[in-house]
Amino acid sequence: MSLQRARSAEEYVEWVKQAVFEVDDLRDCYDFQMDELGRYPSFLEPLEQTVKDLQQRMMDGEYHFGKEDLPFIELVNRHGDDIPFAILLRQINETHRKGIDVGSD
Repeated sequence: MSLQRARSAEEYVEWVKQAVFEVDDLRDCYDFQMDELGRYPSFLEPLEQTVKDLQQRMMDGEYHFGKEDLPFIELVNRHGDDIPFAILLRQINETHRKGIDVGSD
């Protein structure tokens, strides 16, 4: 399966903002169900931290595209069925590794 990459830096930044929103929303969902579950799933805190770290590096001007996977991708690969926005995270990672898709219309 070929993943879509961001077509501009602005779109890429928006995807990261959306991922932060989604991870916060996922935490809120677990908060709501905490009486039933008793605890958060083990992947939630590291996922939240790595997504927010990515956004912070962007805001601080310290972000650089790279050939390596972003830190959260291992969590996505192991727990993707439990992460409703796993495709978005995979698209962010694909853009990170391969750059902005300037050839798309």
